[in-house]
Amino acid sequence: MMTMRGLLQSCGFVFFFVAVQSAHGDLSYSVQEELKPGSVIGNIAKDLGLEVGRLAARKARVDMEGSDGQYCGINLRSGDLIVAERIDREEHCGEKPSCVLKFELMLENPLELHRLSLQVQDTNDNAPIFPKDIIKLEITESAAKGARYRINAAHDADIGKNAIESYILQQNPNFVFRIQTTSAGRKYGELILGKELDREEEQDIKLLLTAVDGGSPQRSGTVVIHIIVLDANDNAPVFTQAVYGATLLENSAINTPVITVSASDEDEGVNGEITYEFSRLSEKSRKLFLLNGKTGEIILTGNIDYEEGSRYEVFVEAKDGYGLSTETKVIIDVTDVNDNAPLIFMKSLSNHIPENVSPGTEVGIVNVQDRDSEANRQVRCSIQQNVPFKLVPSIKNYYSLVTTGQLDRELESDYNITITATDEGSPPLSSSKTVQLSVADINDNPPVFEEQSYSAYVTESNKAGSTLCSVIARDPDWRQNGTVIYSLLPGEVNGVPVSSYLSVNGDTGVIHAVRSFDYEQFRSFKVHVMARDNGSPPLSSNVTVSVFVSDVNDNSPQILYPNPQGNSFMTELVPKAAHAGSVVSKVIAVDADSGQNAWLSYHIVKSTDSGLFSIGLHSGEIRTHRDISESDNMKQNLIVSVKDNGQPSLSATCSMYLLISDNLAEVPELKDISYDEKNSKLTYYLIIALVSVSTFFLTFIIIILGVRFCHRRKPRLMFDGAVSIPSAYLPPNYADVDGTGTLRSTYNYDAYLTTGSRTSDFKFVSSYNDNTLPADQTLRKSPSDFADTFGGCDDSPEVR
Repeated sequence: MMTMRGLLQSCGFVFFFVAVQSAHGDLSYSVQEELKPGSVIGNIAKDLGLEVGRLAARKARVDMEGSDGQYCGINLRSGDLIVAERIDREEHCGEKPSCVLKFELMLENPLELHRLSLQVQDTNDNAPIFPKDIIKLEITESAAKGARYRINAAHDADIGKNAIESYILQQNPNFVFRIQTTSAGRKYGELILGKELDREEEQDIKLLLTAVDGGSPQRSGTVVIHIIVLDANDNAPVFTQAVYGATLLENSAINTPVITVSASDEDEGVNGEITYEFSRLSEKSRKLFLLNGKTGEIILTGNIDYEEGSRYEVFVEAKDGYGLSTETKVIIDVTDVNDNAPLIFMKSLSNHIPENVSPGTEVGIVNVQDRDSEANRQVRCSIQQNVPFKLVPSIKNYYSLVTTGQLDRELESDYNITITATDEGSPPLSSSKTVQLSVADINDNPPVFEEQSYSAYVTESNKAGSTLCSVIARDPDWRQNGTVIYSLLPGEVNGVPVSSYLSVNGDTGVIHAVRSFDYEQFRSFKVHVMARDNGSPPLSSNVTVSVFVSDVNDNSPQILYPNPQGNSFMTELVPKAAHAGSVVSKVIAVDADSGQNAWLSYHIVKSTDSGLFSIGLHSGEIRTHRDISESDNMKQNLIVSVKDNGQPSLSATCSMYLLISDNLAEVPELKDISYDEKNSKLTYYLIIALVSVSTFFLTFIIIILGVRFCHRRKPRLMFDGAVSIPSAYLPPNYADVDGTGTLRSTYNYDAYLTTGSRTSDFKFVSSYNDNTLPADQTLRKSPSDFADTFGGCDDSPEVR
């Protein structure tokens, strides 16, 4: 022994526990029987060099081989091997001189198995017991001095010094008691006649025989020997065999004959009549066997099981009519049959396996046991096919349940694995056990959109908060790993953050408009929506959403020429010799809408002479409808309406003033214009106002240039030189539709108008169009005269 541990005191006794480590790493301990539960046997952790702190994590436990009883346990905090249940040496080993119980210490992660041998030391917990309370002997008075009479010895279940040590016979004048030993080593008692009997003096003698063991404290048992004094009987029965042997199949039916013993007696009459009885029988054997007292036949009276006992020894006594007896030994061997199916025990099982475990990972430990013997206890263990698991033999009758492939919870989240164990008996017996394994989810799948891209269509001038479309992403992961959250990726549309235009519901993926859209600002744009799960780490994917803005008729036509906002009179001079179809002017207009909403049509809604002029429906060119005659009014006023093709249609109007004359001098209203003092003062005030506004405007421009990188300037149309259409007068993104408002032919007009000046000059130069009449005249007219001519305007500028 390498170590002696512990010192316990129980019931006044001191117990010593001895730990022995074999050359193979197994441990042997010695412990006394009948210890209280919780008593320390030894420290396994120290003897095996194990970390005490990891015993609980490695699920250390102690199991007894071939039994479900938990006689020993392990204290996971200290590593001590402790008594879990009462251990009775006699129950486990009977009269065997050495009682060794086999245990297994199992640890997981990694799997480790140690064999433990527990040597159970006997304590004096059993008193000697005689087979009967009264022993009757019939002895003839003629018995010679020194005659010996066999007395069955008392039985003490203990062994060694705790067994029977001596017998004490009550003081008497006739008999003494001696212990004898047979050739087989069995002890029995003999009552020796020391003084002849006299039937006439005493017919019945009762003596008290006490059997005393050698234990501490000492225990004893008694029996009364009742002696009846008879006449002579000088022959004892004799068995045909000193030892009888029998074989019995386990699970044999009740009342099955086992063996018949036989003895003979040479005496005659009553002295030769033999009866049989068990002289010594254990409690277990008493329940299994019955002896016929007359025939000597032993029959089976209980259910016999090889796993509970493979051999039984009983002693049969043959006695004649007057008390002489002899004894024989009967050995009954039980033959094993394959009557026990293998038992499957799950020693360890990981109920939730992460789906990303690598192949070969151990997820469970299986223990298979068969209580039969030899070939009947050889077991094969297997599992059904088509599951990514297999059984790998480990230590002794242990198997490791390991993975064979990659797991995917999205394909299979639960496995019902049936483990089958089959023995090698004939016929073979098998048993099955189904275990359930669940695959734990890992965030290994990003959200996937149902479409590769999405398109949303919205009409301009939509309401803020209106729904454009929905994006949907699916994530096959579980719970939070499969919860999808939507968001817009940062970006800009025309320099403005995309969040100013759109928003997305994080839970539903519904995209809403944050503001109203204007087709004239942009017709389409793209945003990126991200779908992110709630795993750790989170996974995400993106999709492109294209937003298309459709046009509505929300812009009226804008007339560029003549300028409808100007206060000066826009006057065209028409020669008297103009023929039918001659172009005299043109109305120029644009529409910021697109498509049919920007298709413009021109109409004369009012004119001085309705039959003199016509306008191109789509070109806006004003032509003479017929030749001009002398009777036509010199002053012609046209009101032109420009309509788009939208639903509903929007329009704008302007006035066009025409003078039919070959020479400005022919216009009498324009001669001798006198200067009006009142207009002079008005001009002075206008100049002051213009200077003030210009100064303020320049200051404002300087400030703006300091904080902005770009400035767009809208020039004022002064009609100085050739009539042209500056780009600033064209609305952004207007559609240039052929024949709907732009100038198709090249025209050139020189017009000089100085707003608020004393005189205004009109200069007509040759047109680039052959149908335009030539003119090179100067018209001078006071503002008051113009007012009289066209309906009056007090503040009209003076024309030079």
